[in-house]
Amino acid sequence: MDTEGVARRAKGLRRNSVISAVIVVGLALIAGGALLLVLLQSALINTTKVALQERARDVALLIQQGGRDTDLRLAADLEHGERIQLLTTRGKVLQSSDDRLGGPMAPALLPPPGENRTERLGQLPSLRSGEDVLVAAYGSSSEGEPVVVQVARPIQIQADTIRTVAWFLLGGGPLLLGVVALAVWVLVGRSLRTVDRITTQVGGISGANLDERVEVPQTADEIERLARTMNRMLDRLQSSDRAQRAFVSDASHELRSPLSTLVVTSEIASADPTGKTWLEMGDLVDSEVRRMQGLVDDLLTLAKVDANGLVLHRQDVDLDDLLQTELRRLRAATSMEVTARIEPTRVSGDPDRLGQVVRNIVDNARLHSCGRIAITLHRDGAVARVIIDNDGPVVPPEDRQRIFERFVRLDDDRSRDSGGSGLGLAISAAIMAAHNGSITVGESEQGWCRFMIELPLDEAAGIDADESDQTDEVDPTADDEAAVAEPVGLDHPAGPDRSVRPDRSVGPAR
Repeated sequence: MDTEGVARRAKGLRRNSVISAVIVVGLALIAGGALLLVLLQSALINTTKVALQERARDVALLIQQGGRDTDLRLAADLEHGERIQLLTTRGKVLQSSDDRLGGPMAPALLPPPGENRTERLGQLPSLRSGEDVLVAAYGSSSEGEPVVVQVARPIQIQADTIRTVAWFLLGGGPLLLGVVALAVWVLVGRSLRTVDRITTQVGGISGANLDERVEVPQTADEIERLARTMNRMLDRLQSSDRAQRAFVSDASHELRSPLSTLVVTSEIASADPTGKTWLEMGDLVDSEVRRMQGLVDDLLTLAKVDANGLVLHRQDVDLDDLLQTELRRLRAATSMEVTARIEPTRVSGDPDRLGQVVRNIVDNARLHSCGRIAITLHRDGAVARVIIDNDGPVVPPEDRQRIFERFVRLDDDRSRDSGGSGLGLAISAAIMAAHNGSITVGESEQGWCRFMIELPLDEAAGIDADESDQTDEVDPTADDEAAVAEPVGLDHPAGPDRSVRPDRSVGPAR
């Protein structure tokens, strides 16, 4: 495992995380600091402005009561640098609390009586103090004439306060960014150490030790979920590996029997100089070769399924025609009592693959039947349903899913030479899944063994309603005795009591 590469990527991730966090927090500090300064300045200036306007009204009221001779020096709040002027509405200075103010402090602030105005000045030109000043003017009257009272107060304290806060922000910002960078570096490092441990553990797991699992940290976060996901993935890999090993083992065991028979036959026949043994064992050799060929075909089909390579040549398929073909074959090959109820039904699918499924199930029913088989095809809403019943013993409920697995036989002591390989139902289930259909096994109302195939109907390829309502109950090609239709579901005498036969997967034909 490339530990250097992992460490390099981990450092790169930590570095990128720190840079991203510092940039985001830095931008947030800049935006938040600017907004704070603006709001603080606005609050301080507005507070001073309101107080100064109230002060101007109070001085105007004092002048109304005491006349123009009221001494403004006594009225001014010298401790806070306050200055007061009494002006005419034309800007002439009538009285001032500071003799150095020869002209009006704010010549443009001359409101009419009853109005209040304010203006911020960089400084008072007459004083040249360099301090920012806020001037409030109030229009009033004295001795029957309109006058204007102007009150000025320095706001340097507010400006100094804002400047101090700005310096604190500038000084504390880098410190805060440093703390954020350190915290992110440490936290991301701790998380990555757990990820590195998981990576190392997963990297050490191979096909020889698939039973090992990743240590799950109890952190209740994404790291814990990652570890649990890794363990679930390893569970699936282990299950797949076991299934693959079992598949190879079973396939080898299945192929060993016909190969052994062929080897023994070859040795015996080779020892006979007359060549008669070859002629006598020809049928046996042909049977074993066909059996091995069928097994290889089944294995190739399942390999395609595992590789998602099962190609379907879709077209419109008449299920009733497929069933009629199987009925003719079944009635010609056996003397069993076969009944059928078939509705004309059309689906979209691969006719060869669907025919393979029907033949597998029909041959399976023939092998396990006590003498009676019933086949039904009908439409149920948007589903075409094929039901194949036989009067043999039913499959136990605990085995009804297992029989669709590969190389499964219900009778473990059954000879492998007397029937199929246990792949037919697995192939049938895979073909039905590729058609978006299903195949299940159960029990009919009369206690018969039932296999049910369901396929979605292709409405675009459907037949006319009048035609679909017709039910074909007989096989016109069968003889009179075999062609007697008998509805599925009638009571039939039960067959002899016998154990469940093995290999419900496939008969001689696949």
